[in-house]
Amino acid sequence: MSEPFLFVIGATHHSAPLEVRERLALTSEDDLRADLAPHGAIRELAVLNTCNRVEFYGVGTDESAAALVQAAYCARQKFDPAEFERIRLRLTGRAAALHLFEVASGIDSQLLGENEIFGQVKDAYAAAQAAGSTGAVLNRVFQKAFQAAKHVRTHTAISAGTVSIANVAVELAADIFGSLADAKVLILGTGEIGNLTAKAFASRGAADLAVAGRRPEVASEIAGGLGAGTVPFAERESRLADYDVVVCSTAAPATILSGAAVAAAMRRRPARPLLLIDLAVPRDVDAAAAKLENVFLYNLDDLAGIAERNRTARAAEVDRCRALLAERADVLWSHLRRQAAGDRDDRPGPATAPGHAAS
Repeated sequence: MSEPFLFVIGATHHSAPLEVRERLALTSEDDLRADLAPHGAIRELAVLNTCNRVEFYGVGTDESAAALVQAAYCARQKFDPAEFERIRLRLTGRAAALHLFEVASGIDSQLLGENEIFGQVKDAYAAAQAAGSTGAVLNRVFQKAFQAAKHVRTHTAISAGTVSIANVAVELAADIFGSLADAKVLILGTGEIGNLTAKAFASRGAADLAVAGRRPEVASEIAGGLGAGTVPFAERESRLADYDVVVCSTAAPATILSGAAVAAAMRRRPARPLLLIDLAVPRDVDAAAAKLENVFLYNLDDLAGIAERNRTARAAEVDRCRALLAERADVLWSHLRRQAAGDRDDRPGPATAPGHAAS
């Protein structure tokens, strides 16, 4: 083999709307790895599973590896293979490496230039390492992706006017309620997004802030760091009428706020609007709630649309970022091809004596 068969296969926000991404969300990466374990064609595998994308980065003996991953994934998700074919992303070789560079850098994100994806890619790589499913190729590709992402963030303005889901959520609340000083805010979910959103609301002056999660100790820790209160997760629906803004970001497999509960809450507060911000995939809030008077329900795709109007400064940097990333992808792929061909010219030279710089 003159070069490694590197591939990425998956689906993202570019081709799959939210209602489809809900069905794509992978609940157990370990189970999928177990499904694929008997297949010797797959040598390495890493899974990037976020609200906006499910992607499988792999190294195989030949092209059958990508097909095996796709078939196992569709079977486990009970997702129609023909439908997946219509929306899927499939890249190989240098193009697959470049795609990971662009993902880690935030230029392929739904919110252009957002920072959270970098941490999500690092977590995906760490999980693959812990599972023993990375090797020489993916190790190098991911490490170079992290270096490339840091480089473009340092040398371009792609992150100018920092954009994040948390910040867009806060701006939306401020547009509806004006000052957040008098708005009562409830954060449902204690993961990274919930934590970041709670901090964003606190930084914008939301003094009446509460956090709820399935793990009370984590909710208490987040709330304590912000001077906020906590609400028992089991009381989330019965206490709904007490809040003006409710942000949902749990990993629950089904909705945690029913349309009936939202309707009951609005009967207790008919004159004051209720803003529901659903950052979860699958969605946390029953879509029927959007039909209720004085209820404003926004999901991830809605927030991305709001952010789209404010991306001009970052969009101007995209071509520059792509050029920088393409140069680095070329260097990486050239190295991997030489390595696969058995070229030993890239071995370290003689050790440099202490105190002497290499030329």
